[in-house]
Amino acid sequence: MSVAKDSNNKKVTVHTLENMALKGEKISMITAYDYSMAKLVDASNIDVILVGDSAANVMAGYDTTLPITLDEMIYHAASVVRAVNRALVVVDMPFGSYQGNSKMALQSAIRIMKETSANAIKLEGGQEVIESISRILSAGIPVMGHIGLTPQSINKFGTYAVRATSHDEAERVLEDAKALEKAGCFALVLEKIPAELAKRIAEELTIPVIGIGAGCHTDGQVLVLHDMLGITQDFSPRYLRRYLSLGDEIRGAIRQYSADVKSGNFPNEKEQY
Repeated sequence: MSVAKDSNNKKVTVHTLENMALKGEKISMITAYDYSMAKLVDASNIDVILVGDSAANVMAGYDTTLPITLDEMIYHAASVVRAVNRALVVVDMPFGSYQGNSKMALQSAIRIMKETSANAIKLEGGQEVIESISRILSAGIPVMGHIGLTPQSINKFGTYAVRATSHDEAERVLEDAKALEKAGCFALVLEKIPAELAKRIAEELTIPVIGIGAGCHTDGQVLVLHDMLGITQDFSPRYLRRYLSLGDEIRGAIRQYSADVKSGNFPNEKEQY
């Protein structure tokens, strides 16, 4: 007798996300950068795993996302993909791998897809990157857009403050969102913009809209794993909810281990051969 498979265990695809948005079913998305953490995330019913260029911050200790290279992103993404069975894996294209040169953008995207076996790529920017997006899409590679606060443009804006608070900038963000949808992006991330603007964009677009610091009216949410687990503790924007204080727990466990080693308590008789 055949046993029906649990729909929750089916591989999430771009088409899955489209259907979820149409049904009003919220999309959960979170970052991961290595095999062990990705395996835990994938077993937790997350829909999308983003191999974010935030790896530059949480994995490598840089102040911005700019230094991380394409080779490093491929390394992190390949590690994640090897752990994942269910979630859709999306990989950030790093700074310098697509801006201003659509041929280079396509080459970068192809490398990511061939060398990691990921499911899609994500890149930052609006109408200024449409040519790169179109060329990548021509190769059959799904593209997720990202507008609002775009961390790769930190030197242009000089701040990580909320974007699109003025009428003119809000209209530009809306125009960018529509342009990205028209170009063929399968989904869009809105970062750190007013909730009312995010609501308007989500209502006017048909593709899934994922928010981070963009309020509750989007089709889904994304957070950085290390932030929501409390591993990173020097970053506390209003939109971040910490679900654990894992940094404190890890430090406590390591201190206890060190104390046990120094006292001769570890290993004990049951922990040796």
